[in-house]
Amino acid sequence: MKVTQEKLPASQVGLEIEISAETSKNAYEKVIQNLARSAQIPGFRPGKVPRPILIQRMGQARIKATVVEDMIQSALDEAIKQEDIESLGNLKLVSSFEELVEKYQPGEPLIFSASVDVPPTVEPGDYQNLTITAEETDYDPQEVETWLSEKQEEKAILVPVEDRAAQLGDVAIIDYEGKTLTEEGEEAEAIQGVQGTDFRVDLVEGRFIDGMIEGIAGMSPEETKDLTLTFPEDYPREDLAGKPVVFTITLKEVKAKELPELDDDFAQDVSEFETFAELKESLEKRYSEQAETATKNSIHEALTKALVEISTADLPETLIERQVNQMLTQTAMQMEQMGMNIRQLFNAEMVSRMRVEIRPEAIERLTQALVLQKIAQIEGITATPEEVDTRIQEISEQLAGQDVDPDRLQEVITEEITTQKTLDWLQEKASITLVPKGTLDPETDEIEDTIDIESVTAEEE
Repeated sequence: MKVTQEKLPASQVGLEIEISAETSKNAYEKVIQNLARSAQIPGFRPGKVPRPILIQRMGQARIKATVVEDMIQSALDEAIKQEDIESLGNLKLVSSFEELVEKYQPGEPLIFSASVDVPPTVEPGDYQNLTITAEETDYDPQEVETWLSEKQEEKAILVPVEDRAAQLGDVAIIDYEGKTLTEEGEEAEAIQGVQGTDFRVDLVEGRFIDGMIEGIAGMSPEETKDLTLTFPEDYPREDLAGKPVVFTITLKEVKAKELPELDDDFAQDVSEFETFAELKESLEKRYSEQAETATKNSIHEALTKALVEISTADLPETLIERQVNQMLTQTAMQMEQMGMNIRQLFNAEMVSRMRVEIRPEAIERLTQALVLQKIAQIEGITATPEEVDTRIQEISEQLAGQDVDPDRLQEVITEEITTQKTLDWLQEKASITLVPKGTLDPETDEIEDTIDIESVTAEEE
């Protein structure tokens, strides 16, 4: 079989395939024989139908179409093997099938054209001399204090207060009812759903509607008070958004929070540590490492974006579609975890629209991954078996209960480690300017050191 190759855009290879006259004849005879054995024609036993009658009943065009289809499929499979083509899929017939059938004559050569996706050609550019700007996240000791304060609040004991008015920081137990106001500013009817009995309110500024907390502060137990407040413009209930309302509030009880001491007992109650000093040291280390990781992620993100700008990757449609499908699956899983009914949301129209919207990001992600893989290949950067085993052990708890494909898991982990090592290598080579956090685009995505569970779970049969 004669095969001529041609490089096409979008990482495709064009194939011109010539099927020999002998193959053309044999393929026709094979189809005739198969039809003769299986054809059910009145007046003739199976396998005994005369050839002219068989052709007449089946139709010459139908028989030729069957022969051409069989020959094309066999020829494509043979050509890929013969030419040692690394096919990714998306095998397409370029020639018109109808014209091939019309031209086909048994015993004469048949020439047709096809295309197939192959691994992309990736050119990473001058990756050893990158100049980037990234955000630096500084460790803030206040984060430790905030964590401790929140835990103190959680463990606080509520003590009834009778000898003073409510104040910020207390817990108030109230009955309340909301009423609309007329245009003249007079109270109208009660608002359905805006009532409560024995409702707990933590008197912390910024909670509830503006003015509610400040209005309750200063009230005494058993006191009733009317507060004229305005719902926010973005309030979920459209009938109340931006509307003034009179709240009738009765303060039934005031409780003060008695916070626990920040001592060893506290540390044992909220953590696995025996002493408060150990707990605080652990928190300082955690938030310090988080700041370092955030800075590193910002650097890696900037490096990746810079690489994409100077690199080229001729992406085949097969890989783009795979990336789009993976992102759609991840989106569906996230929505399902949020309690949404994906069977209702993911209808044909929505999926089609999402494919169009996701495609640019899919291309960007795919390009990033391929460029980093190419650099790792050039520089000999790999993940060692020990690194892979260690990482698998680290995420074993996360994967508990999942139907995991171990081979796919090892592949994903290897890619993850190799990518991180490649970015670390690039970081050492690059010229980096660090600016304060929040200086650059806040909507940029960080490169996350996570495992996609969906990509390593075994497919359902």
